[in-house]
Amino acid sequence: MTDTLHRRPLHSTGLDTGSAPASGEPHRRQSDAADALDQQASVLMARWWSGLSPISLALAATDWALHALSSPGSQRRLAQQAAQLSQAWWQDACRAWAETVTATATALPPPGAAASGLPDGSGGEDARPEDASPLLRAVREDPRYADPAWQRWPWSGLASASKAVELWWQQAAALRGMQAHSREQMRFYGRQWLDAWAPSNMLWTNPQALQRAWETGGQSLLRGWGRMVQDMQWRLGLQPPPQRFDPELAPGRGLATTPGQVVLRNALIELIQYAPSTPTVQREPVLVIPSCIMKYYILDLSPHNSLVRWLVGQGHTVYIVSWKNPDEDDALLAMDDYVRDGVLAALDHVRCATGAPVHLMGYCLGGTFAAIAAAALGGGDARLGCQHAAGVAEEGVLASLTLLAAETDFKEPGELGILIDEAQVRLLEDMMAARGYLTGQQMAGSFQFLHSRELVWSSQTRRWLLGEDEVGNDLMAWNADVTRLPAVMHSQYLRGCYLNNDLAEGRFQFEGQPIALRDIRVPVFAVGTVKDHVAPWRSVYKIHHLVSAEVTFALTSGGHNAGIVSEPGHRGRYHHLLTTPADHPWRTPDEWLAVAPRLEGSWWPSWSAWLNQRGSGQAVPARQPPHNPALGPAPGRYVMVRYGD
Repeated sequence: MTDTLHRRPLHSTGLDTGSAPASGEPHRRQSDAADALDQQASVLMARWWSGLSPISLALAATDWALHALSSPGSQRRLAQQAAQLSQAWWQDACRAWAETVTATATALPPPGAAASGLPDGSGGEDARPEDASPLLRAVREDPRYADPAWQRWPWSGLASASKAVELWWQQAAALRGMQAHSREQMRFYGRQWLDAWAPSNMLWTNPQALQRAWETGGQSLLRGWGRMVQDMQWRLGLQPPPQRFDPELAPGRGLATTPGQVVLRNALIELIQYAPSTPTVQREPVLVIPSCIMKYYILDLSPHNSLVRWLVGQGHTVYIVSWKNPDEDDALLAMDDYVRDGVLAALDHVRCATGAPVHLMGYCLGGTFAAIAAAALGGGDARLGCQHAAGVAEEGVLASLTLLAAETDFKEPGELGILIDEAQVRLLEDMMAARGYLTGQQMAGSFQFLHSRELVWSSQTRRWLLGEDEVGNDLMAWNADVTRLPAVMHSQYLRGCYLNNDLAEGRFQFEGQPIALRDIRVPVFAVGTVKDHVAPWRSVYKIHHLVSAEVTFALTSGGHNAGIVSEPGHRGRYHHLLTTPADHPWRTPDEWLAVAPRLEGSWWPSWSAWLNQRGSGQAVPARQPPHNPALGPAPGRYVMVRYGD
């Protein structure tokens, strides 16, 4: 597999000396041998550094260190800020000590608090939030220190000391003259280090853990120890992953239960058509392209929050793509394959089967694929098999394009960009070349690392220190059902989109032909989410100046997943919505937000109404999916494939 995936096209090792080598074949063999040795060393380095590139980190650290050493003014400023934060910490610690003494003197604490030094939390809240120092406010705003015990001495002093160092480092990592990528890396890795050493992560500095141990007679610690051993054995490969979720939270049982049939299967996808639940449907069908980074049923979770079930109930004919979970034989699958055999193959089937233009929708990377396909169709660089049929040429293939949390301009990719540079991508390529794919756990680990405070440390605190079981839900069960990514496609995606931004700048090629997003002329509905760290909404918003079409943009509450899975009736949901004509002057994201009306509730009804308005408005008899025993019912076979890595 290493020989098959040798990356000479990506990293040419030939030396251009201006003259031909004396012997071409020996020179090539030497170059190949050197590349193979470099690759082996890179894979070994990846194992030592948990998949992170020490070269990338060293470059960032060097950038920071050189600017720190050559900036006496910044040194003085940081020293002054350290002194100010130290003074604020001392004042807060003294106040917390005085409040604790007062509370202890005026009220008899419960037995557990007396033995462990933990009052019941009834005192220590005298200071009003508006009167608290910035350091104390930072502690109170941190969910790790939400328990009242953290407001009492000595625990408040530990928490505020941790926050003080964190606040100082955010300033120290941003020195004048540093490269922007280095600055973000230093901030990020420094925060990761500080999060690892937060007082909430250790038994003797966590008042909640000590209180729980006292109340349970040490049983919480015994349970936590058992869970820690179990987790460690799993990470070392000594036993399968611990079962944290209800077995019924699986595709075809509690999840992905919307009735339907697989109507197409090829080497890359299964296409599912859902059974109608209304006597008539809109003429134009909806084709959903989820990301191949995830299993498709993020959009068909439980019956109450299934987007596809809800769409079917609104009178739409809904199709969805289920991607194959690749193995080593799929290592050479490329971006072209995912667009051609994934998006275009599904689109061809739906257009031919229904005889109507299609509402194409893509989510996350699936949205990027959908945009590429729409641009290729719009520019004449791709054609469907059914385009010669009567009526297709007149009506076109697409009725509209919807992009959910999908980037098409990757210049500002948010936190994910911290982990993407030349050194890191090359390390990933060497890791993938050894197997032919990026494992699901490696992909999941990247997202966990980006949000380790919530997804790693807080989870371990609950399991190991408090002895609590995580309460699994449908979204968490789906998130644990990881998928692989083939080596070539993933490399092309990282380089062509993230490193070079080829798609936005007109250099991206589909089957050898450059495509341009400005060839997209059908109406576009784009959704960004307020808390998205994978596809920041201001980055998603850039679709406005890339396409030659009207764009309806919805900015919804929530994050990359929870903001999309936002069913009607979900408490606290809202969205901003505004349509911008194709010829409207450019508005910045903040200017758009200032004029876009805020609507309470889910964005789903707004999107369904938009689909109806951008279609013909005609109702046709409901379309029943054809039954083929060789293909089988939804959720299909591909979604069931899981690997232990």
